[in-house]
Amino acid sequence: MVVTYKVWAEKLPFTLWGFGTSIRASTGATPYSLAYESEVILHIEVEIQSLRVQVETKVLKEDWMKERYEQLALIDKKRASAQHNAQGHQKRIARAFNKKVKPRSLKEGDLVLKVLRDETFDPRGKMKPRWLRPFIIKKIMSEGATRITNLDGKEMLRPINMDKLQRYNI
Repeated sequence: MVVTYKVWAEKLPFTLWGFGTSIRASTGATPYSLAYESEVILHIEVEIQSLRVQVETKVLKEDWMKERYEQLALIDKKRASAQHNAQGHQKRIARAFNKKVKPRSLKEGDLVLKVLRDETFDPRGKMKPRWLRPFIIKKIMSEGATRITNLDGKEMLRPINMDKLQRYNI
């Protein structure tokens, strides 16, 4: 929307308005409606006098308050529906992510190599080793966490995720 980077602040309110008034796939509702408990009335609706605006302007105060109270009573249902949609969206995202996960067929007692992280400087550059010496899997815990020991029997302090291990073939 901007030609030069200096005028981005002028377009920011329009971007935020668009973000707040567009329906999210994760919740099935607009952020505006979840925050303010009603749908937003667009500027164009006020200028052209849409049916919704005409109806709201001709309503008596008592009727408007009664209708508003009913809207507020329904907001819990709307938020529950948004939460249900969000949970379904999270399940779909998790299912898509889990398709790419490679199952590891490691068991207790297997010899494995542990990945070396790039936390320390190594003058060998790309020729540095990628895996650390053989370890033995002592225990496999939930969600792929493992306890490993070195060949001398000394246990590592922290559990290691199974995706950081590779089977060691002699």
